[in-house]
Amino acid sequence: MYGKLLPVIVVLAWGALTAPVQAEKGVVAPDNIHGTVKVDAEGLIDLVGTIPDLVIIDARIRQDRAQGFIEDSISLPDVKTDCVSLSKILPGKSSPVLFYCNGVKCVRSGHSSRIALGCGYNRVYWFRGGFEEWKDNNYPFVKD
Repeated sequence: MYGKLLPVIVVLAWGALTAPVQAEKGVVAPDNIHGTVKVDAEGLIDLVGTIPDLVIIDARIRQDRAQGFIEDSISLPDVKTDCVSLSKILPGKSSPVLFYCNGVKCVRSGHSSRIALGCGYNRVYWFRGGFEEWKDNNYPFVKD
């Protein structure tokens, strides 16, 4: 009975996990994402100092990144994040990767983190405060 429906259910479930997330007014990122290690701005600096192969991914869209970004971060908006795009950036499932976006009112980095976890990556860091916290701490950033 479920044999014919199972492929449809799997496709729908995968689509729900990987569908683009639209930021809505009043939306706030969760406090934690199971499977990730949440860091703040100082924690990111510590990670860069202790994990030389850390890949920092900016999950924001192009317009947001144009306002500035953390040096050496790679632009991969959440709407373009999937297992294939991640495999082009990360050499292996145990590669350390950190996602960030605009801040606590941005859900893009959380969305990208969940996709990475779903793809089997197991060293996922999440900078919940994102670019807003980075700037508020007067840390340097790059602006094109």
